[in-house]
Amino acid sequence: MAFFEYKAVTPEGKVIEGTLEGADEQTVMARLEEQGQLPIRVHAAGDAGPFSGLLGGVLSRRKRVPRGDLLIFTQELSTLLNAGLTLDRSLTILSELTENAYLREVIKELLREVKGGKALSDAFATFPHVFPKIYVNMIRAGEAGGALDDILSRLAEYLERGEELRSYLVSALIYPIILAIVGASSVVVMLTFVIPKFAVIFENAGAPVPLPMKILLFISGLVVSYWWVALIAGIGTWYLIRRWLATPEGRMNWDRRKLKLPIVGGVLQKLEVSRFGRTLGTLLQSAVPLIQSINIVKEVIGNQAMAAAMEPIKSGVKKGEGLANPVRESAIFPPFALHLLQVGEETGRLDAMLLQIADTYDRELRTSMKRLIALFEPAIILAMGVVVGAMVVSMLYSIFSINDIPL
Repeated sequence: MAFFEYKAVTPEGKVIEGTLEGADEQTVMARLEEQGQLPIRVHAAGDAGPFSGLLGGVLSRRKRVPRGDLLIFTQELSTLLNAGLTLDRSLTILSELTENAYLREVIKELLREVKGGKALSDAFATFPHVFPKIYVNMIRAGEAGGALDDILSRLAEYLERGEELRSYLVSALIYPIILAIVGASSVVVMLTFVIPKFAVIFENAGAPVPLPMKILLFISGLVVSYWWVALIAGIGTWYLIRRWLATPEGRMNWDRRKLKLPIVGGVLQKLEVSRFGRTLGTLLQSAVPLIQSINIVKEVIGNQAMAAAMEPIKSGVKKGEGLANPVRESAIFPPFALHLLQVGEETGRLDAMLLQIADTYDRELRTSMKRLIALFEPAIILAMGVVVGAMVVSMLYSIFSINDIPL
């Protein structure tokens, strides 16, 4: 048994907080519901969540709301509306519960807009840096169909799947990045602090410097004396690359080259296909028109080479060619996704099949990432081992050569 902290809403709409003992979060939520209370948030005692404390203070000062906070807001708003609370009361409750200070102010502004007679989707649209277009259009479709609570549930699921994939990719890359940083730092420390000591040792001993040590001393001298040149060159190169990528031509060329990279190109393609399928499927499932959905997908896809293919796809849809044929002619989607898309059109379940495509390529993406990391980690260890090992062998050889000098 463990203690869990909770926030809940009473039948009168009052927010309460407290602590309950239970086996898990589901048990605590069930007990709260038996007491007639609507649980909003339940977590282990002492676990303040990922956006609290110092980190939460830093994030709250940002003008862009973190995806995790937006996900929590969507889930809680969906929960409150499904429980039968009115929209204005739900927003009032969330304005008190939300931990992100900036999002709290946004919710208060949304509440003022809604009380002033503005539709919720229009209120969301006034904050495009917080609520993306897919968010606004799905809410608008929910308002038109009178199913706002259902749309919010789908939107929360969409955001949750995207956040899960993003978190997985970040977690998978943490160890290789740390490994590369530690290895590079070790080489720099040896070149700047350890190797220069050998020049003093050979000078005091009056011994000739062996060729391997001469090479290391030459490299060390360059690093110590001209590190600022490398730094300026690195910053200049980074700036020029950023300027080039900021142009439409540069970004398009770069994204096309990324898709052609061995191993990495396939991973990036699966990521974009998954994003395409999940976004378009969720929009169609929410009754957003196909043409409008394709326009939104074009903005969601990160690779500009694949985003550019949305225009001919949209033109084909307008001509009555359906979706599968224009997607096939774009020649940027894998064959398996094309077959599933065609089956979805033939069976009249295009939205469900698009979500199935997203789930399939999510799994394939995770498998590809595992293989890529499994290849990348040994490569880094091997490269660092060769470099550091060569330096250590050179130093040992130099030390032994001093012992060979006749007294």
